[in-house]
Amino acid sequence: MAVFVLFLIIFTVIVVRLFYVQVFSHEELYEKAVESWTRELPLEPKRGAIYDRNGEAIVLNESAPSLFIIPKQVEDRKRTAGHLSEILKISKKRAEEYVGRNGSIEKLHPEGRKLSYEQVRAIEEAALPGVYIADDYKRSYPNGRMLSHVLGFIGVDNRGLSGLELLYDQQLYGVQGAEGLFTDAKGKEMEKAGSYHKDPEHGTDLHLTIDLNVQNVLERELTNAQEKYEADQILAIAMNPKTGEILGMASRPDFDPANYQKFSPDIYNRVLPIWRTYEPGSTFKIITLAAALEEGLVDLEKEQFYDSGHVEVAGVHLHCWQREGHGSQTFLEVVQNSCNPGFIELGNRLGKDRLLSYIHDFGFGQKTGIDLTGEASGILFKPENMGPVEQATTAFGQGVSVTPIQQAAAVSAVINGGNLIVPTITKKWTDPTTGKTIQEVPVKTTRKVISEEVSAEMREALESVVAQGTGRGAFVEGYRVGGKTGTAQKVENGQYLKDNYIVSFIGFAPSDDPELLIYLAVDHPKNTIQFGGVVAAPIVGNIIEESLNVLGVERRTEQIEKEVRWTDPLEIEVPDLNGMSKKELLTMNLPIKLDIKGEGEKIIRQSPEPGAVISEGETLRIFVGQ
Repeated sequence: MAVFVLFLIIFTVIVVRLFYVQVFSHEELYEKAVESWTRELPLEPKRGAIYDRNGEAIVLNESAPSLFIIPKQVEDRKRTAGHLSEILKISKKRAEEYVGRNGSIEKLHPEGRKLSYEQVRAIEEAALPGVYIADDYKRSYPNGRMLSHVLGFIGVDNRGLSGLELLYDQQLYGVQGAEGLFTDAKGKEMEKAGSYHKDPEHGTDLHLTIDLNVQNVLERELTNAQEKYEADQILAIAMNPKTGEILGMASRPDFDPANYQKFSPDIYNRVLPIWRTYEPGSTFKIITLAAALEEGLVDLEKEQFYDSGHVEVAGVHLHCWQREGHGSQTFLEVVQNSCNPGFIELGNRLGKDRLLSYIHDFGFGQKTGIDLTGEASGILFKPENMGPVEQATTAFGQGVSVTPIQQAAAVSAVINGGNLIVPTITKKWTDPTTGKTIQEVPVKTTRKVISEEVSAEMREALESVVAQGTGRGAFVEGYRVGGKTGTAQKVENGQYLKDNYIVSFIGFAPSDDPELLIYLAVDHPKNTIQFGGVVAAPIVGNIIEESLNVLGVERRTEQIEKEVRWTDPLEIEVPDLNGMSKKELLTMNLPIKLDIKGEGEKIIRQSPEPGAVISEGETLRIFVGQ
């Protein structure tokens, strides 16, 4: 009887256990069983493409399959390793190591990733059991190095490592798919079990605020300047001052995002327009002037100021860049002449607290919030550390450290009606299949800094700087350019360097209704006078003229007349050369440089356009065709 009861108990336990396993644990055990039978070849999704604001391609994808091995399916390891060694250009020892591993599925990383067409064909012709080819992609760049710092790059695993590729990696990457095989315990494929396929979900397409037409102008001008001045670094920002949209951004040195490993991390990890900090020099005077006008502390036309060439502050002599001084002048002339003592006076009228308050309100000492990685904040004097000398030097842009993007955003606020706007480089996201917009990036305004009236007065004053002051090199006939020069001595280990300056210019146009703002800085230009008005202003003038032309902005019939000085180069009105032959062009002996591109005998396009005014020695670009 006892044996029967024991048997009955055991039988009951077995039945209950079988019932539990069959009913309650069925799904879990089934999934584990399928997992043990399954070998998945990952199918990489296409990363989202990147386009400019007009739908022009900036970053695309190319097919570049990858190789995987299921070691247990390899029939002849020596033969397989030999073929892989030859095709992938790796040692036989390394190939044998991969083939001999015990894993269920092995990636050959990185040698087996991003294979060429020739490599894929060779592997397929070799017909190696256990060796599989899976879909994969690599990035392609139709415009080469253009925008390299902004875009960043991806790793061999298709994940973003820097720039926009890193910042928006999740949206751009998508979701991985798989090709599933069912194998037995020995790793052999179970033919009757079939297979399954899970399509990857491709990444979302990104549209930037960049205009490739404007970007092309920036890139060309920076390349020309680099060749001419052999600068340590050059950077430029093109921005819509009304919306904060970045239309172009470039710097030198640059790199090739498709081969970033060949470049120093010091080059590819630093987006200079948002990372580099330095003393701004006289471009910062725009902020001091706007604050003084907003507070009603100066009348530009009626008030006079006498500049002897220096001013003493707390026992320290602070000099004007023109050592003999500018003598008696209106405050508008103080602005045109970029007179340091005049701006020290404006700083004194504002006082430490109000000056610092406006500097903060214009966004200095804090990140702008641009949608790029690596932005710096800059350095300002703390109120408790700002004495009379520090207040004076801050008023004319010395002793503070700012970023180029901060200056672009702040001056945009000065000229757009007084609104500090968050710069942005992302415009919208679209579905890669339908092209429909998924998300648009809105314009973000941080705060109102100055009034519409003061903004209008600032635009007019800064236009006079370009027409009659230190910024005359940026003057463009018909486009009413406003702006300000900057020349800042570089600092190293707390000491100013001798004969080593960062020269800059910030310009905008048309001054009555600004559509474009350009900031350009050249770090230590060689074989020239290191002044912003000499080096940077003419480059910005070229960028503004060509950019507004490609943006379709019409020229104005009225503008402040340019003051001509005896040192100015001869100005020439560009003739209409369209339809003329190259031979006829070369017999004209124009006092300008000619850059002829294309194949053919007839001129089909020119830049600048007919009627534009350029200076003697500048370049006229000619495009020829049949």
